[in-house]
Amino acid sequence: MAEPPDSRVTALLRAWQNGDPRAGEELGPLVYAELRRMARVKLRGERAGHTLQPTALVHEAWLRLMQQERVDWRNRAQFFAIAAQAMRRILVDSARRRQAFKRGAGADHRPLDDAIPSPLPDGRLIALDAALDRLAVLDPRQARVVELRFFGGIAVEDAARAWLFKEIDGEHG
Repeated sequence: MAEPPDSRVTALLRAWQNGDPRAGEELGPLVYAELRRMARVKLRGERAGHTLQPTALVHEAWLRLMQQERVDWRNRAQFFAIAAQAMRRILVDSARRRQAFKRGAGADHRPLDDAIPSPLPDGRLIALDAALDRLAVLDPRQARVVELRFFGGIAVEDAARAWLFKEIDGEHG
């Protein structure tokens, strides 16, 4: 009987965390389609002709995920929650750079990733990021659910599942 994909992803995450570089190479193909789906959700509704494709957002998020050293990878749901955070940071950072550019900073050059579009105008995306930070102070769980839904395109059921696994893992070590 074939191993369920969730447990295979979890096993690879743990092996990768323990220093097995091949685990990271095997992990990529197993999570790529879901990462692309998440990126498509984030980029849906963008202006025609924008330059960033979901693949570029996925690759940038993947690079950030591969650089994570302090994450205790526990399961597939946690991995995708952290991927949603990475996509959020990429989009918000890009929006901030574009706003700085519009105010005259960097007039001689534009960053390579300046073309990353966001699902909202730059100012609104930055305001959303700040609002999520404020919500996290009041209710971290609600902020996480909003982040997963908006930046990860994750269904409510999957966000609930991620929360439940976190709670279970917290109780049982």
